[in-house]
Amino acid sequence: MVGVLSTLVAAAMTVPFVSAIIGPSFRLKKARWVKVGDISSLPLELPTNMKFPYKTEDAYLRETVIHDIWVTKHSSSEVTVFSPICPHLGCHYAWHPETHEFACPCHGSIYSATGKVLGGPAPRPLDTLSWRMEKEELSVEWETFKVGIPQKSRT
Repeated sequence: MVGVLSTLVAAAMTVPFVSAIIGPSFRLKKARWVKVGDISSLPLELPTNMKFPYKTEDAYLRETVIHDIWVTKHSSSEVTVFSPICPHLGCHYAWHPETHEFACPCHGSIYSATGKVLGGPAPRPLDTLSWRMEKEELSVEWETFKVGIPQKSRT
């Protein structure tokens, strides 16, 4: 009787464990579109840092992380959205309005306002993110890219 009961308990505990390990490979990947916010008040042609909450779910773990992006507004319906992650080593770079350049404080890579590499060891331009606009409400498809390689490649 004890052996049968132990086998049933072990089988019941195995199901969630196996589904947590194998399950993610069978799930369809959902688009990771997230609303960032209203861009109507952003200045034209000036990169602006915008923050947004991003919910992640991994098996039973759920958390909300605050991400940021760099948005350059060209018109009420046209923007460029840069990932905040430097393509060299994954640091977070900053906008320097006095020089009109993005610069990474860790290794000295410098980028133009359009994301082009102006100097330093960065292997490629700043990574852009897919975006869509509904009225003046910006949404982006959050994704990360491999760092340290010349081509843009999702992680």
